[in-house]
Amino acid sequence: MASASTAVLKTEARLLTREPGVLFWLVAFPTLLTLIVGLIPGYRDSAPDLGGRRVIDLYIPVASLLALIVGGLQAMPPILIGYRERGILRRMSTTPVRPTTLLTSQIVLLGGGALASAALVIAVGRIAFGVALPGQLLGYLLALALATVGALAMGGLVCAISPTQRAGQAIGSALFFPSMFTAGVWLPVQTMPDLLRDIVSYSPMGAASEALDAAMRGGWPHGVDLGVMALWALLLTAGAARWFRWE
Repeated sequence: MASASTAVLKTEARLLTREPGVLFWLVAFPTLLTLIVGLIPGYRDSAPDLGGRRVIDLYIPVASLLALIVGGLQAMPPILIGYRERGILRRMSTTPVRPTTLLTSQIVLLGGGALASAALVIAVGRIAFGVALPGQLLGYLLALALATVGALAMGGLVCAISPTQRAGQAIGSALFFPSMFTAGVWLPVQTMPDLLRDIVSYSPMGAASEALDAAMRGGWPHGVDLGVMALWALLLTAGAARWFRWE
């Protein structure tokens, strides 16, 4: 079974490399966003209303979350729902290779790609714009791990409730833009008005943005943010497991 799982993982990895669009949005685009933000005049200057920090400093966690959102909501649903529509999952269920093996492979590949993208964003921010590395590395990794589980579980839930690939793309897109907003892509969470920030901080990506930003500044992520992320991850995973159909 281990060899079969490895074979499935290798096959899915090979298929993923043939999808340049997915690889661009998953790995390259968050780094490109970091470069664009860093090149905007004034975004590399310290701002008094940000406590002396720069806008580019705030965008490193945001760009990292963007990779997770792309992996969960734009990459995973078309792949898994497409397999289900073409009967691939049903045929796999009659072989020693269970459909869960395919699901695990997608989680490993997309999650790994998103985490690699996050590392690339941090490296580019540090080298190109002098952004400080996470001051609380363990807290940053914990928050990033919880955000990864939540984003991929959200994608799994989209796969579970979508009857067709077209429906999955529509639902994924409907969740994609609010997730980007709550992550702070258009307006960093830390610069939002207090009421809006409080509301956003109870969303999966909003809590993740707050937790990652705290770890970047050298503090341990707030327990409420970690709790919100963990709760969302649990609920989304339970929903995906409850309603997912293999055929």
